[in-house]
Amino acid sequence: MESQFELPAGIRCQRNNSTDAQQHEGFEYSLLEDCDSAYRFTAVATVGKIASIFSHFASFLPDESFFILEYYPEEIPLSQPNGKNEEPIPLVFYSPYLATDIILKNITPYISRMIHDGFVGFGIANNRKGLEFFYSEEKVLTFFTDNHLRLSNFLHQHQIRYSNNLVLPADFGHDHLSLSGLPQKLLPETLHSFTKSELDATIFCQELVEQLDMYQVEEGLSFFLTRKEQGQIEELVKSELPKDGLSEVEFGGLLLDWSDFVTECEQTFTGDLWEYKQGLTIRDTIQQVIEIAPKLLADKISSIVSEPDNTFKRILTDCRKRLDPPMETKLSQKHFWYHGMVKNQGSDLRRDLIRHGWFKR
Repeated sequence: MESQFELPAGIRCQRNNSTDAQQHEGFEYSLLEDCDSAYRFTAVATVGKIASIFSHFASFLPDESFFILEYYPEEIPLSQPNGKNEEPIPLVFYSPYLATDIILKNITPYISRMIHDGFVGFGIANNRKGLEFFYSEEKVLTFFTDNHLRLSNFLHQHQIRYSNNLVLPADFGHDHLSLSGLPQKLLPETLHSFTKSELDATIFCQELVEQLDMYQVEEGLSFFLTRKEQGQIEELVKSELPKDGLSEVEFGGLLLDWSDFVTECEQTFTGDLWEYKQGLTIRDTIQQVIEIAPKLLADKISSIVSEPDNTFKRILTDCRKRLDPPMETKLSQKHFWYHGMVKNQGSDLRRDLIRHGWFKR
């Protein structure tokens, strides 16, 4: 017999009793775009199962993983000063790769608060193993995997069945609630002993960010490299680029680093010329892999970086001038990222460009 479905305290659906029965546990899955063997699973589970599902999933990553945290760092205004209501955007933080046991030890005191707060999402992943778990602020489970049979079996072990008509909390009108604003009688028993400040997500999430040395990431770039694809890249680097020192670098991380670098340049690059050139070498490394990879894989990598590439091209000026690369590369030709300079230059970068005669050419 299926247990009664219960949402976290931080989500309140605006519906009448006649529709309550529509909300039930279940999962669905589909192939990821541009991946012939990677899947996205979407699942809904009663709140009492989330902690055990998370713990069980973490056991698939016995060595190391990184933690994901999504939250709003400030109070969310009901309206903007100009009278327009704008959708607030949460910030996303990743930890570096750490021993999974260390991550679990650090987050255990916070797990119930993260599950129940309506403005917090969290997850755990290891890109090298092609596995990711995320429990969103909408209180929906999302998994990425290249082994759909194992994950289907995993969900069945938690009595979560495949559903042809999965109903999500977002399918109803609903409110997100912060734990610190709820009266104690509406909190689960596990949270009754916490003070208001301990229930404040802006405080406890910042504690986690500091404990795990997490860093903010942009949400602009979304991709999935299967274990097979990552293995291909690793073998290519070892055989074709043995002296470049890239074998220990996670390629997915480089793709994200390039996207983050472009975002910083789009806003204002605050580093100096040396730091700017180091950012460009990230794109050199990506291009080296593109040029030695089989066409199908090369096309996929090119597609992944096309969005930040196009953004970078758009923000470049003086494109008839060229920067000298900081080191010789094995690229087949000089590529666009060394031609021109970003428009939004911080004082350090502009100072170095003046010293190097950039504006006199």
